[in-house]
Amino acid sequence: MERARPIPREHDRKDPRERRALAAITAGLALLSAVLLTGCDSVSGIPGDEPAHTPAQTTTPSAAMPTTPRIVADALAVPVGDVPGLPGAAAVASRFGAVLAGSTPTELQSKCWMMAPGNVTDMSADKKAILTALAQPATATQRTVTWQNAGTTVSFDRNAIESGIKNSTQTVCPWMAQDGADPGPNEADARHTVRRYLSRFVGAPLDPSDKEGTYPLVCKASPANWDPTGTGSPASAPLANNPGRLTGLTKFTDQEIRSERLRADYVAVEVPVTNSSGVTQTRTFTLTEGSDGYCIGDVSP
Repeated sequence: MERARPIPREHDRKDPRERRALAAITAGLALLSAVLLTGCDSVSGIPGDEPAHTPAQTTTPSAAMPTTPRIVADALAVPVGDVPGLPGAAAVASRFGAVLAGSTPTELQSKCWMMAPGNVTDMSADKKAILTALAQPATATQRTVTWQNAGTTVSFDRNAIESGIKNSTQTVCPWMAQDGADPGPNEADARHTVRRYLSRFVGAPLDPSDKEGTYPLVCKASPANWDPTGTGSPASAPLANNPGRLTGLTKFTDQEIRSERLRADYVAVEVPVTNSSGVTQTRTFTLTEGSDGYCIGDVSP
């Protein structure tokens, strides 16, 4: 699991606004500690990489969190810096902040199920730093909306923020980075993309709404920029023209998902899969990083 580096301590260089925000956050967290229980996650395969729901199970988990943490989260006022030129964005980030502050790691995974579980657990462990960063003024680009302080950067996909502005019940989860690193998807997210894709095929999506039409995981055929081996002659992603290549899949071995970075923006993910005849073989999924995270462009053999 790709762990974040420790957050450096800040001393007396915070401005008054940041001190006030941190005081509000600390008070809120103190209130939450009286009602929340610490969650425990099972560990198998890559530690922290497996979601609380095992795709091979036949039951489908509910996205709703337990009543008590939700009431506390909704009641907690999370201060968030404004986003110039994007009204409503701060409210979306504030909703995430309230969920983060009022959730155990397992509960947060159920809300941020599109992200790698280990990365979500990291956010849960660093909630005070994230909430402090959210209290600062934000910056927006065509792709992201970002809040940061001296040690922590919290970045939301802009398309997801705009979707959250339209849907006030939606929880939009960000990427987080520390010590000046760029936030964004990592290899754990690539593995999780394959996990989501395979979970759909075996009839046990990680969330009932996780469908290709709503949340695309296959790379688009256009633009034709697929070139994982660096030939200099990009083409359309092969899977885009054959999305049903794994039809007949009955199960996969979640505990044996492995990944390897190929070059720049490409990652290979290997996982044993079993078809309806009971034959198991290791398939290699090749992914590339796009504007919304990783997408799958090819499957072999």
